[in-house]
Amino acid sequence: MPFVANSNADRAAMLAAVGVKDMDELFADIPAARRFPRLDLPEALSELEALREVEALAAKNVTASTCAWFLGAGAYNHFIPAVVGAIASRGEFLTAYTPYQPEVSQGTLQAIFEYQSMAAELFGMEVVNASHYDGATALAEAVLMAWHNAPSRDTVLIPAALHPEYKDVIRTYFSAFPVKVEEYRGDPSKAPLSDKVFGLVSAYPEFEGELRDLAPASAAAHAAGALSIVQVDPIMCGILKSPGALGADIVVAEGQALGNAMNYGGPFLGMMGATSKLVRKMPGRIVGEAKDHEGRKGFVLTLSAREQHIRREKAVSNICSNQGLVMLQACVYLAAMGKGGLCAVARLCWDKAHYAAGRIGAIPGFKVENGAFFKEFLVRTPVPAEALSEKLSRRCVVPGLPLSRYYPERKNELLVCVTEACTKAQIDLLVQSLTEASK
Repeated sequence: MPFVANSNADRAAMLAAVGVKDMDELFADIPAARRFPRLDLPEALSELEALREVEALAAKNVTASTCAWFLGAGAYNHFIPAVVGAIASRGEFLTAYTPYQPEVSQGTLQAIFEYQSMAAELFGMEVVNASHYDGATALAEAVLMAWHNAPSRDTVLIPAALHPEYKDVIRTYFSAFPVKVEEYRGDPSKAPLSDKVFGLVSAYPEFEGELRDLAPASAAAHAAGALSIVQVDPIMCGILKSPGALGADIVVAEGQALGNAMNYGGPFLGMMGATSKLVRKMPGRIVGEAKDHEGRKGFVLTLSAREQHIRREKAVSNICSNQGLVMLQACVYLAAMGKGGLCAVARLCWDKAHYAAGRIGAIPGFKVENGAFFKEFLVRTPVPAEALSEKLSRRCVVPGLPLSRYYPERKNELLVCVTEACTKAQIDLLVQSLTEASK
């Protein structure tokens, strides 16, 4: 909050308004001995001294910009063009909140409209909302949406190879509903579908990096009367088939990779798209283009009767505030990169990741487990991955995520992520460091 410089006259007027004569009377209910306790604080620092102290503390952090960074697992180190921050930090966007009044919110509404239009093309979907708290929440909301579409069914199938934290969020959501959350392993087209299943969730790619053809899975889900729900890496859609082209009914993604920093885990952006037949079941906001009585183009919230501020207990979701500023950054990123730029980023991720996997797989004792992957791949290590990670971090190399973080029994597995931000020199350093640390 900004400092408000009240004059003595202002204070006197406020005291009079609440019926007290002075500050002592205002705080009379607080024991005198407790009003101004002695604080054991060091002497105040000058601005210069404070800056130096904070910078010294920050220098102790391991960051993606100061190390060779190969950690992913849901938060990704992608290049962010300077234009993203320059536009998103403008006051009219930075301080805007909810665009309920279209006559004074045209800029925000148009930004949402543009974001939804670009994201819909990226996902191969007919409609995209704005938006959800993060990718995990978006996926849980997609499952809830699928259940509302077929409330007589009670089972959703999720892949065992889904991000463990996403699985936790789904199970937390449905602890309050009569819904069974069951896991399947391997090819989603061979998941145990039945007339009780309302949704089949597929990961594209899976948490451990594996890529699968989802067209057969979507066909199998539809044949069983269920919806196909796909959780996707949005960058990957730059070069591979979109989930919509593979038959998905609902697509969700973590939008952090699109122009947003990792930010110690948040705030992130939950993206959701769907086919037009499901639009009335979608939570969140949808912005449409309209014309006023003079024929001038404008932007408005559409289908708002689905929102909980109207429907209350009949609402399809408890989502209300969208991740507006994070969504705006994704919008600017997509506009700045364009189709060619996004394709180039995705191609660099693919090429660099496969170069790294080839080099690591050639190290004695190491084995890349994936058949097909995009930018993340699973490596079996000859020694515990956690020990490797600790050794390499002292060299300012963050080699990836030891899977023992989520699966204690999987001690010798490392999830490595390579994005366009990784250089060939850094990849070669990773290979050299893994070779030396495993001896």
